[in-house]
Amino acid sequence: MIAHLQGRMSEKSPTEVIIDCNGVGYQVNISLHTYALLPETENIKLYTYLQIKEDAHTLFGFAEKSERELFKLLLSVSGVGAQTARTMLSSLDPRQVINAIGSGDVVTIQSIKGIGSKTAQRVILDLKDKVLKLYDLDEVSVPGYNTNKEEALSALEVLGFNKKLAEKAVDRVLKETPGASVEAIIKQALKNL
Repeated sequence: MIAHLQGRMSEKSPTEVIIDCNGVGYQVNISLHTYALLPETENIKLYTYLQIKEDAHTLFGFAEKSERELFKLLLSVSGVGAQTARTMLSSLDPRQVINAIGSGDVVTIQSIKGIGSKTAQRVILDLKDKVLKLYDLDEVSVPGYNTNKEEALSALEVLGFNKKLAEKAVDRVLKETPGASVEAIIKQALKNL
């Protein structure tokens, strides 16, 4: 496996660079995060990941080792391919991806183009423990994100209530009792609907 490339950057675009290493030009796919970190000088070093498939050998490059490790973690999730992982690291800063996974923030991960709710949930389910352990994080909490609220809304939608009406009812309940359990939110919201 090619662990890193160091050489002269002969071409650069937001999605790829070509690095000339002693006369051999390597086409390396990069994320927007790495693109933003590329130095203005010609000589660069990128940490790489080589993906081998039967129809192609694709090289992915990262300015930081930690971004490469996160990329490899994302690839371990069923349904997340290299392009999806690269899109995740282009849409969000690696630290934001780590925090979203660590806190179980489905909404943030789902906001990335090409990721639906099932894939977002699978990413969190598969990687939460690894991310918390690897990056030595405690349970991260996302300000403004209330999982009880989300679960209650989901349940009310399943029961056939209009999403906007259900959201108003749930918000009203949470304004009165901010720390309410999912069951309490649903019961109170049903009285208001």
